[in-house]
Amino acid sequence: MVNLILGNCPASWGVRWAGAGPRPPWRRFLDELAGAGYGWLELGPYGYLPTDPSRLNDELARRGLRVCAGTVHGCGGLHRAGEFGDMLARTRRAAELAAGTGARDLVFVPVPGYRDEFTGAWAESDKLDDDGWKVLVRTANELGKHALGEYGLTLSVQPHADTHLETVAQIGRFLAETDPAYVSLCLDTGHVAYAGGDPAALIAEHPDRVGLVHVKQIDPRLAIRAQRESLAYGQAVALGACCEPPHGLPALPPVLDAMRERGQDAFVVVAHEPPPGTEDAAAVAARTRDYLLACQNQ
Repeated sequence: MVNLILGNCPASWGVRWAGAGPRPPWRRFLDELAGAGYGWLELGPYGYLPTDPSRLNDELARRGLRVCAGTVHGCGGLHRAGEFGDMLARTRRAAELAAGTGARDLVFVPVPGYRDEFTGAWAESDKLDDDGWKVLVRTANELGKHALGEYGLTLSVQPHADTHLETVAQIGRFLAETDPAYVSLCLDTGHVAYAGGDPAALIAEHPDRVGLVHVKQIDPRLAIRAQRESLAYGQAVALGACCEPPHGLPALPPVLDAMRERGQDAFVVVAHEPPPGTEDAAAVAARTRDYLLACQNQ
C-alpha cells in the first residue's frame, strides 16, 4: 500500500522569504498547523523557525509535528558561478538544521529569479545560453553532493515561475543533465501549471526523479491576466493567483494518482501562497487537508 504523507509549510501562511510581506509569529504558525490536522511540515525560509535544532525539536514535539524537509531560499543564481560560495553556505546552514530534525529532503527554491517579485522589473534575460546551463547543472550537482555527503539529505530542486527552471522543456533538460544520485525534483503543481505544463504527466515521465510534491492551485484567469499584462509571479500572487483547492488548476486527483503509481511512499506538501494580509490561512489549510484526503480515498 503506497502512502502519500500530507504536510504543509510556512508558505501557506504567507511566509515566503525575506521582504515578501508580513509573517505571522512562528509559534502561531506551528499551533495552527497542528490544529489543522497536519503531522508533518517543511521548514520554510531559514530563520523563520528557531534555528537551534534542540529548541526546534522541542517545539515540534510539543505539538506532535515532524519535519519532512528543510528549505533553501534566497540564492537563485544557480547559473552564476561567482555566487557558488554563498549558495553553498546557505545550503549548508539549512541542511544542518533539517538534518538535526530528522528530515530526509532539502528543497532548493531558485529564487530570486530573473524578475523582481514586487515591481516586475527585469533583472536579466529569461533565457540561458549553453554556458549558463552548464553552470546551472554543475552547481546543482555540487550542492546535491554536499547535501547528501555531509548531511544525508536529498537535494530536491523546485521549478519556480520567473526563474530559469519553470517550463516543461527546462525541467526535462534539467533532469536529463543533472546526476540522479545527487539531484531530485520538488515538483510544485502550481508553478508547473502557471507555466502551462501538466504536473501529472511530468511525474509519469520522470517517476524516479520526483522526491516530493508541493501542492498548490492557480486561478487560470489570473494566470492569463499575468501573461497579458506581463506581471511578475509575485505580483500575480498579490492579486490572488493561488487559489484554494479544488477551485483552480491543475486538477489534483491525477497528480496524486501519478504519485501513487510510482509504487513508493512520498510526501505531498501543501504550499499555498495567499495574498499578503490573508487571515484565514489555518482554515484554508484544514479544508485543503480534508480535500486531499478525500481525493486519496476515492
